[in-house]
Amino acid sequence: MTHTQTNKHTLSAASSRSLSLLSLFPSPPFLCPPLAEFNSFYLRLTSSVGICIYSILSAAAAKLCVCWEKGSRRRRAGAALPGKVAVLQEGTTSKLKEIHCSENWEDPLLRVDFRLKVGGCGKMKLSLAIFLSFILQTGICSGIKWLALSKTPSALALNQTQHCKQLEGLVVSQVQLCRSNLELMQTIVQAAREVIKTCRRTFADMRWNCSSIELAPNYLLDLERGTRESAFVYALSAAAISHTIARACTTGDLPGCSCGPIPGETPGPGYRWGGCADNLNYGLVMGSKFSDAPMKMKKSGSQAHKLMHLHNSEVGRQALKASLEMKCKCHGVSGSCSIKTCWKGLQELRDIAQDLKNKYLSATKVVHRPMGTRKQLVPKDIDIRPVKETELIYLQSSPDFCMKNEKVGSHGTQDRQCNKTSNGSDSCDLMCCGRGYNPYMDKVVERCHCKYHWCCYVTCKKCERTVERYVCK
Repeated sequence: MTHTQTNKHTLSAASSRSLSLLSLFPSPPFLCPPLAEFNSFYLRLTSSVGICIYSILSAAAAKLCVCWEKGSRRRRAGAALPGKVAVLQEGTTSKLKEIHCSENWEDPLLRVDFRLKVGGCGKMKLSLAIFLSFILQTGICSGIKWLALSKTPSALALNQTQHCKQLEGLVVSQVQLCRSNLELMQTIVQAAREVIKTCRRTFADMRWNCSSIELAPNYLLDLERGTRESAFVYALSAAAISHTIARACTTGDLPGCSCGPIPGETPGPGYRWGGCADNLNYGLVMGSKFSDAPMKMKKSGSQAHKLMHLHNSEVGRQALKASLEMKCKCHGVSGSCSIKTCWKGLQELRDIAQDLKNKYLSATKVVHRPMGTRKQLVPKDIDIRPVKETELIYLQSSPDFCMKNEKVGSHGTQDRQCNKTSNGSDSCDLMCCGRGYNPYMDKVVERCHCKYHWCCYVTCKKCERTVERYVCK
């Protein structure tokens, strides 16, 4: 047997013995791309040997690649192994190497320095086992990758079940829901777009301005870790999908639902129930089935992160329920409003997002501790009380987002616009983190000299004026 054949056999044997852990990460057989193509969640060795593990967007699991090369000689041989894990071998090597976290994956709060020698089968198995254990503890799988649906091209009609496989960011159970509820998908795509637009607008005056949400499904660590920012996005996503579905029932865009039920209580003298109520119940049922699906998979990250995400998603739905209010329309001679027709309607998503932002600002840090016979999330500082159902929770503290650092998901505030006269979060002192700011002149075109004409229209002129604005240094 040649040296190359021996190494192939050794590698396969080592990998097979490691599959008790690897079976936690089911995925279709695949081939490992070049190391240069990896952009998140992988380990790289210094030169000729690489072990890389990174998340599968469509299955909320993980892929394992073992890539070998020696000098300029390259050979590829893909082999499917038990547990649906594939090994790609490129030549052979027996040199000892050091493993370290790539800068795209390194997290100051979760930093682990791997310095394991890869030589024999046992050491290879040890390195894989330690890293896989680390993967389980950090909970890298994300339940908001479905927000990548916001990038779905309008040319994709979503009227055939095979279209579900073409949608980015869905786990297996979400693809199955897509196939069985195809008529819902355009509404869910709309919900994803609403989440991104609303999040950006809600945090426009904050250091963290929700810009990384547009990277879906390949988020930075501000949304991959259990931060208060991820808590807000999970809550908003859960609220938005149910909100959008409930509204779609009202407008008749969904064949499987109609107006919400008429309330049992009497609205009061001069009032009557009518119109078409938002179908909140249907929105909550279908929305939670879809948005909670990634967290309810048995093999989807750490238990602490799953509990956190499920809790925050429910907080979002509770905020949605609380926004249901009575809306009325007047009837009567000459607008006398002698009779009011009323129905139950949801507030606008931007109002719900503002409520969730207040919860974000007062979010509670939690830890995963044994409570009785099982582990639960409890407040870190006052663990004598359970977590409240209405409060957002987070596991890991966030950076101050002052300086750009993609390792922690911070884009920094350099060149961000600030308000010199404000005392709030958009003030130049807070937004610029004490670095100072630069003024610049901006030309603004606005309507002016408006005049009302009988009957009934208004004409205006366009006026241009120069205003002074400020950006952070």
